[in-house]
Amino acid sequence: MSVQESSTEDKRASLLSVRGLTLGYDRTDAVKGINFDVFAGGVVTLIGANGAGKTTILRGLSGLIRPRGGSILFAGLELGGMAAHRIARLGIVQAPEGRQVFAEMTIAENLAMGAYLERDSAALSKRRDAVLSRFPRLGERLTQSAGLLSGGEQQMLAMGRALMANPKLLLLDEPSMGLAPLFVEEIFRIIADLKREGRTILLVEQNAQAALEIADYAYVLDSGHITLHGSANEITDNPEVAKAYLGM
Repeated sequence: MSVQESSTEDKRASLLSVRGLTLGYDRTDAVKGINFDVFAGGVVTLIGANGAGKTTILRGLSGLIRPRGGSILFAGLELGGMAAHRIARLGIVQAPEGRQVFAEMTIAENLAMGAYLERDSAALSKRRDAVLSRFPRLGERLTQSAGLLSGGEQQMLAMGRALMANPKLLLLDEPSMGLAPLFVEEIFRIIADLKREGRTILLVEQNAQAALEIADYAYVLDSGHITLHGSANEITDNPEVAKAYLGM
């Protein structure tokens, strides 16, 4: 798939601007000098095959991997080399691949962990009420251990925990992975609700069709390189994308 430029790149303000970002493990570069932007109040998606570097990018943005090169600007601040806890304080919060809930802790305790930086009890209560309103299944079993939840319920908990931090940029890593179709539909309905509310979201998702239906802008990642980018409609209509990722 060749590199192409979009004719309709979004002109809204860029909250996150990544330039020349290189990330890797040991001696291998998994992400190779990429450029992309996430604009405020929109949903941007990264699509690509397994091993393309999508999760590595999110780990780099979260401070879990130190960049080997390039720049990560968030609201004008350089994040390259910044500690993960400082990045979280700035408002970048991730719901990780595989959910990774605290299995031995209750749902209520998991949610509280998401807001551990918040010291205002009134704000904390308000956020929890909003999360439980969005995820009523969680509210029905607050004292239950998270490890007893189904995969779909754990994904809801992971997203709810992230929302408890009131993120300025929400990173969603494969939110539909391994879920039954009904849960996939529900998860994407919730993402659509968050979009309507003006949340800024960077979505990594193997279900390219669902991701493109909900996103404003998309980047296609292949072997650590961005090979194509454009509006979600442009990417959906691209015959190479349709053949490689949409089963058309």
